[in-house]
Formats: sequence, C-alpha cells, structure tokens
Amino acid sequence: MPLDRFSRQIDYLRLSVIDHCNLRCVYCMPLRGLSFVPAPELLTAAEIETVARAAVGVGFRKFRLTGGEPTLRADIVEIAARIAGVPGVEDLAMTTNGILLPRLAKPLREAGLRRLNIHVDTLHPERLKKLMRFASVEEVEAGIAAAEEAGLVPIKLNCTVTRDYNDGDVVDLARRARDGDWHVRFIELMPLGGGETAHVALSQFVPSAETRRRIEAELGPLEPVPNAHPSDEARNFRFAGSRGIVGFISPVSEPYCGACNRMRLTADGRFHLCLLNDDELDVKQALRAGGGIAEVERILLRAVTLKPTGHRLDEGLSTRDRSMFQIGG
Repeated sequence: MPLDRFSRQIDYLRLSVIDHCNLRCVYCMPLRGLSFVPAPELLTAAEIETVARAAVGVGFRKFRLTGGEPTLRADIVEIAARIAGVPGVEDLAMTTNGILLPRLAKPLREAGLRRLNIHVDTLHPERLKKLMRFASVEEVEAGIAAAEEAGLVPIKLNCTVTRDYNDGDVVDLARRARDGDWHVRFIELMPLGGGETAHVALSQFVPSAETRRRIEAELGPLEPVPNAHPSDEARNFRFAGSRGIVGFISPVSEPYCGACNRMRLTADGRFHLCLLNDDELDVKQALRAGGGIAEVERILLRAVTLKPTGHRLDEGLSTRDRSMFQIGG
C-alpha cells in the first residue's frame, strides 16, 4: 500500500462519477446559480475502470462511488461492474440519497456493489422537505427497503446535523439503531466552497458532542464499540443490548486527519488530495492523451506524496474552488 509523507497508508479511493444531484440539500447545493460539468468532460466508464486498475496496481483496495448523486449516471451499473471486476478490489461501496434504489439496488448488487450509505437527514416529512428540498420520507424509506431486499447490508444511514433544521430529530434516527440492526451516523457540517452553503455550514453547525448528549438524554448511555480499522472516520457506539451502531463523524470538532487513508477522484478527472483543501492533480488529460495504466499510477502516487497532513479549519481556511457535490464526499 502506498505511504504518504506522514507514513499514512493510503488505500481507499472515493470515485465521484457525476456532480448532478436530484436533491438540493441546504448545506450542499443552492437552488440557483449552479453549473455542472458537461457530459463529455465527465470520465467515461472505461476511464474510471483504468483509474481503478491503476489504483489497485499501487496498492489501493477499497473503492466508493459518490457524486453528486451517483445513481443519476445512466451507466452506473456498468461502472460498478467494471470496478468490481478488477482483480484486487476488496470492497466496493456507494454513497447515495437512495431515491432511485427501487429500480437500481438489485442490478447494482448483481454488478458487484457490496454496501451502501444512504443519506437521510430526518424522518420528519416537513423538515425533510425543508432540509433536503426535493425528497420525501416515502421515497427515502422505499430506497432503504429496496437496498435491504437486494442484500446490500448492513446499510449505513448518514445524517448531516444542521441546527434549526434537524438537530431535534437525531433521537428518532438513533432509536432505529437501538431497536434494530441499523448503522446510523451523525455527521458534522463542513464549510466547503464558500457562498450560501458554506454560510449554512458555519452558522448552523452542531458539534458531535452536543448531538451525543441529546441522544443519551432521551435513549440512555452509549457504549463505545472498537473500530475495525484505525482509519475509520466514525467513532462508534451502541446501546446496551442492541445490535445497531450509532456513529459520530466529527471532522471539525475532532479531526481524524492523522489516520486518513483516502484519496478522491472528482467527476471531471482530478485527484483531490484532501476534502477540505483545494490541491488537485489532473488525470483526465493524461487519459485522453493516450496515457495508460502506468501513467495513471505515476500521477496517483504523486498525489499520495503531495497529500497534506490535514485540513486547516482552525486557521479559518477551507476549500474555495469546489463545493461538496463537485468533489464527491
């Protein structure tokens, strides 16, 4: 596995396949003023496979499809099948809002997708409309059910906690982890890209410690669960006697940069070295100039070498060039 300058093993590639989304969550995408990567500038399924083969060649083993909303790619099942078919890929997962899973969960599972993270910020119908804007609780629940039926389990539910929008609803989601075999993760807002969404992230921020206190006050104490790997971004807990997991992802209040094992590929073909920095290396240009796996390996290893030690939010610095949907969380 490749090591960066700080002796971290970098073996996890998050592949954004599109920057479009069928929702407009208030902390991620504004309703107006958006511009998206033209379709010809997105990496093709074949180009994404080449990157995956190069990544495996230098020691990457885990892959995740992200966006935007990855299920909006018409060829998303082909992309999943191409990556899953690369010898050496040990895990292929996807982060999605789940809206299109009723028709895609089974084909994706058959293509080789193993796991899903489904984004759901609240189970309260009116507040979900206010926060995620173009979704309904019924659509989210249908997506979760389709994923379960397809065998894409255990499902992780991702909730981005936003003050005055859904911070009062975290108990209802945590209750699912107490009463069933659910993995529910509460994520802190991150200020990316400037503008309206960054303002929301700063003004509506809720630290994980506050979210945990609210959950424990209603449902009882949480007991720590050891992480399977030191690079896991979530601190995991469970209620006594429960099988479900409650996780907290705290990039702002409790950064985990020292254990980071991730590299990101944007939908327009750039290795993004750190989610909260602007540093990138272009790989699409090399691919379209005829560069093969060896050239992609060279660029990827260079990206690993240049990966920063961590973000600089404590200095008031974050990415300015791209928002989350343009990077791929």
